[in-house]
Amino acid sequence: MQQLHSYLSGGWVYGQGKAREIRHAVSGETLYQVCSDGLPLAASLEYARRFGGRALAQMTFQQRAQMMKAVAKHLLAHKEALYRISYQTGATRSDGWVDIEGGIATLFAYAGLAGRELPDDTLWPEDETIPLSKQSQFAARHVLTSRPGVALHINAFNFPCWGMLEKLAPTWLAGMPAIVKPATATAQLTQAMVRLIVDSGLVPEGALQLVCGGIGDMFDRLDYQDAVTFTGSAQTGQRLRAHPRLLEKSIAFTMEADSLNCCVLAEDVTPDMPEFALFIKEVCREMTAKAGQKCTAIRRIIVPAAQVAAVRQALLQRLAGVTVGDPQLEQVRMGALVSHEQRDDVQQKVDFLLRNGCEPLCGGALAKLKVAGEGAQNGAFYPPTLLYCADPFSHQAVHGTEAFGPVATLMPYADSEQAIALALLGQGSLAGSLVTADPALATRFIRAAACAHGRMLILDQQAAAESTGHGSPLPMLVHGGPGRAGGGEELGGLRAVKHYMQRTAIQGSPAMLAAIGGEWVRGAPVNEHPVHPFRKYFEQLALGDSLLTARRTVTEADIVNFACLSGDHFYAHMDKLGAAESLFGERVAHGYFVVSAAAGLFVDPGVGPVIANYGMENLRFIEPVKIGDTIQVRLTCKKKIRKPQKTAEDRPHGVVVWDVQVLNQQQQAVALYSILTLVARQRGDFDA
Repeated sequence: MQQLHSYLSGGWVYGQGKAREIRHAVSGETLYQVCSDGLPLAASLEYARRFGGRALAQMTFQQRAQMMKAVAKHLLAHKEALYRISYQTGATRSDGWVDIEGGIATLFAYAGLAGRELPDDTLWPEDETIPLSKQSQFAARHVLTSRPGVALHINAFNFPCWGMLEKLAPTWLAGMPAIVKPATATAQLTQAMVRLIVDSGLVPEGALQLVCGGIGDMFDRLDYQDAVTFTGSAQTGQRLRAHPRLLEKSIAFTMEADSLNCCVLAEDVTPDMPEFALFIKEVCREMTAKAGQKCTAIRRIIVPAAQVAAVRQALLQRLAGVTVGDPQLEQVRMGALVSHEQRDDVQQKVDFLLRNGCEPLCGGALAKLKVAGEGAQNGAFYPPTLLYCADPFSHQAVHGTEAFGPVATLMPYADSEQAIALALLGQGSLAGSLVTADPALATRFIRAAACAHGRMLILDQQAAAESTGHGSPLPMLVHGGPGRAGGGEELGGLRAVKHYMQRTAIQGSPAMLAAIGGEWVRGAPVNEHPVHPFRKYFEQLALGDSLLTARRTVTEADIVNFACLSGDHFYAHMDKLGAAESLFGERVAHGYFVVSAAAGLFVDPGVGPVIANYGMENLRFIEPVKIGDTIQVRLTCKKKIRKPQKTAEDRPHGVVVWDVQVLNQQQQAVALYSILTLVARQRGDFDA
């Protein structure tokens, strides 16, 4: 029997004390011993802050993103080793794919988000400047900085890889080290992935540590700059949330708990519609994927009373075709629960539901389960189990008791109001689904039920072709939910990164804000130089480099010619009488003509370092430009984002964000926006 080591303070260590055992979910054989007693758990917190935290804080967002991308590539190259260990947890290949490759994809996704949207700096200006005075010489903006603490991630057993990586991605991107404590039942898979990351040498020492076993008195050693996340049962989460140290130090605590998620079949759907088949397929998939061990799995199947019989028949027929057994067999569609203890817990919850208003439709009785595969008879298997609650308003147990396995309860409703009420009785869910072909019905339902859900799927025939399904968390969408679901929030794109950073409002002069934020802001000094900014390479450009262009007077011919060229003959530009009665009182130039004319004023036409226009942001037309008005442009280098060179053949470059102010003869702004250009670098990443 192997000892499952922890990785703390730069070494693999094992405790001294009573060990817990990890058994093979399929065969039942004992695989590992786990113990963390006597390990330097408190010292690991200081080690993370001193080494991992300092190293990450010195890296820019772009460097952290490149690190994460490299880690993701390394893990992907070694995924088969992880799949072999995933089998020990009872997972099928498709179950493992969600956990292993889904987690790796989350690292890729966050690396990509950062590469596109975050600065090549350690400070993140969150918004534009906010004027605080009439002359705009006193302003403010919000900035985000890395916290010199450590994130303690306490994870659930059902997703030992994805559960770790979906938290590590925003944590590392924020510049914070992490200590991961996986659930013991599947800790061997988390440990294998951590070992791959550590051995790769891609992550700074101290940025990732692992505790296999209990966390001892680590909570007592946490400080106000630290953060704690928890995924698991609501009961355990509430106990941890109330820890005196967390309350005393106001330590950030994020909880994501299991919830009684629902899937609602709308009143408009009948058995002959494609949405009905989609509903049946979605429910069965959520019941059997990961053997129902998903925090987002469908637990409550809410259908119109008139469709109960049809739904019941279709579900039973589909569930009867699910082969349970050894995940290595090709015909097996559902594997085992992670342990015999988990199987016993599921059975206890099913028994409780059966005593409190539910009746069995299939499953539940272990003696009737046929398990495919030699040597799998001692595994932690449990049959797909469908229950029925005829009166879900009188029997509240079905809305408060979760059997964390392949178990769901069918229940009827009389009308849309009852369907909404049943969805809300879950008292907070991670995910909910509505299957309907009626947009009006979907609108009413979502507006009424969204308040109790972290994520909601509206499934119809059109969406089904590309839908990721009811329970699939995506990196760019929030994962979490109110009430019973924990009240926390994970993922959600760059929103998640901000959870691990400190937001601070900085007040001062534009010059000070520009210096602190690493971005030029309006009102800060500019640098005018005889060399046109478009003649400078990326490295030569300095923030604040600026060009004040020549002037151009707008004529009637300009407006007429632009209308003919663009096809835009809007009355405010072309109809003298109509324009006289408009907001402007006379004809005005097209807004896009003003933008085009501005480009004609500030662009240097010759071949040079500027490769291409990359886009435009935050365009606002402030004042109308009338016939006879004269415009002029102030172009200023606002921000620089260095882009890594992927191959030696790629042209090295960066993105430069330019502030554009189009002014009239009174020096009033008529248009404000930013343009992004790709600008060549003089030196590439592969140069000697």
